[in-house]
Amino acid sequence: MARIPDAFIDDLLARSDIVEVVGSRVPLKRQGKEYAARCPFHDERSASFTVSPTKQFYHCFGCGAHGTAISFLMNYDRLEFLDAVEELAKRAGMEVPRETNPRSPQQQDDSRDQYSALDAATRFFQKQLEGSDKALAYLDGRGVDADTRARFSIGYAPDGYSALKDALGKDERRMKLLERVGLFSKNDRGHVYDKFRDRVMFPIFDRRGRVIAFGGRVMQKDDGPKYLNSPETALFHKGRELYGLWQVRQANQKIERLVVVEGYMDVVSLFQFGVTQAVATLGTATTPDHAELLFRNAPDVYFCFDGDNAGRKAGWRALESVLPRMKDGRQAFFLFLPDGEDPDTIVRKEGAEAFDTRLKQATPLSQFFFDELTREINLGTLDGKARLAERAKPMLAQIPDGAFGDLMKQELQRLTGVGRAPGGNTQAAAPARRAPVAPVQKRSLVRAAIAILLQQPSLALSLEGHHAVAGLRLPGIELLLELLELVQQRPDISTGALLEHFDGREEQAALHRLAAVALPGDEASWAQELHDAVVQLEKQLLQQRLDELQAKQRQQGLDETDKYELRELLKTRATMR
Repeated sequence: MARIPDAFIDDLLARSDIVEVVGSRVPLKRQGKEYAARCPFHDERSASFTVSPTKQFYHCFGCGAHGTAISFLMNYDRLEFLDAVEELAKRAGMEVPRETNPRSPQQQDDSRDQYSALDAATRFFQKQLEGSDKALAYLDGRGVDADTRARFSIGYAPDGYSALKDALGKDERRMKLLERVGLFSKNDRGHVYDKFRDRVMFPIFDRRGRVIAFGGRVMQKDDGPKYLNSPETALFHKGRELYGLWQVRQANQKIERLVVVEGYMDVVSLFQFGVTQAVATLGTATTPDHAELLFRNAPDVYFCFDGDNAGRKAGWRALESVLPRMKDGRQAFFLFLPDGEDPDTIVRKEGAEAFDTRLKQATPLSQFFFDELTREINLGTLDGKARLAERAKPMLAQIPDGAFGDLMKQELQRLTGVGRAPGGNTQAAAPARRAPVAPVQKRSLVRAAIAILLQQPSLALSLEGHHAVAGLRLPGIELLLELLELVQQRPDISTGALLEHFDGREEQAALHRLAAVALPGDEASWAQELHDAVVQLEKQLLQQRLDELQAKQRQQGLDETDKYELRELLKTRATMR
């Protein structure tokens, strides 16, 4: 895939006014040098969402949401990264470049041709539906009206082995194109034939409303597998897509929740009855990519499965995928239906209001988590409590820092007693001795330097020889060096662009929190503090090497090279005091 150069992202963010981008969607009120509003990503009464025009990023002190103009569009408008970049570039009158290899233009043309082939197939299937009494009778029997059929572009693949091939595969190039997008199958003798035959066809749309694949459903139970999906192609990866998400976006200006079901007809029926927030995984368990996509679109996600053992296993796999993504402000629930029922049958029998009532009574993730883990554990014994702690701790460690993770760990403490201080205090026992002051001070030097760089990245340019602290064994030193190197390579980089570089990395949240803090002083005082911090770190590196040489001297003695280095280091230390 073509890559957008870092320099363009820097320039784009420099030309984009985040106050204008956010302000066009959220009412902002000026507060000093920054702007404030009630956070658009979680419910709150007071304004804890701030937008900084100087740093060009936003931060919510309530839910922790943070980012640049690009990530705001991704989260608020629910755009993919490339789409958000293109939206900003359009506003700024810029053309989005791509770092390409010699084949990329041809590949881009090929992608356009593939989308065109899938669109042509969609129209073919829709036309075939109009003339199929059998397929129309099936949809009428399921209560799928004309508007719903049009909303989902439902069609019909006629019986026979070459209906689509004869209609669209008119030359060798088109045949190869249709094969690449997964519409043909091939037998052992090399004979090519239509993959979908005598099935109701459900086009699968990507997040930009383009058809990327199909799901085909039989109309009689004995006509083969219930659902047949397109194979994975260059355009379609089933573990990253959700059926119905495009339609949900079109039907809802603001998506408060998403309901995850298992079948295409479940999604269609729920829409038909007014539940317009339903999506389905594509014949696969919920993946981490699904989980991220779900939460990017809605704060509350409901997983709706059959109530049998298979349904509960599907629920647990979904929980495993969403747990590492349970940031504060996000919620997940699990609804298990009565035996023999699915969302399609339930909503037809009971209606949308009753289905909504069931959703309100769904099991929260926290309860489902502990219910499942304790299902076959006797918590009345020490062995049982130890087993629960052993199973739960690694999973709870995946939850992002925040109130939800803390409360889940407290619940584990309550159930097992593990981590509880003597006397019943649920807080961990305080250490008997305080950590030495010096290491704390060393760590704070690195943190202070990073905080200053995030306030004013250009201050790194005033430092000479910052690599002199490379090799210092302190937490955060590698991150500090990376920040310094980034500014050296991209001198005009803004705070927002600097933070964008760490998108998706574990350091991102901590960097955003540091960047959101208003440091006392001005640029001149920050420059002096940064210089002093680096000088102190250089002294610590020198002392670290002295300690190593002196330890070696005591244990095995030094060779001539080591002795010379030791003498020079001692001289240097004397001049630095």
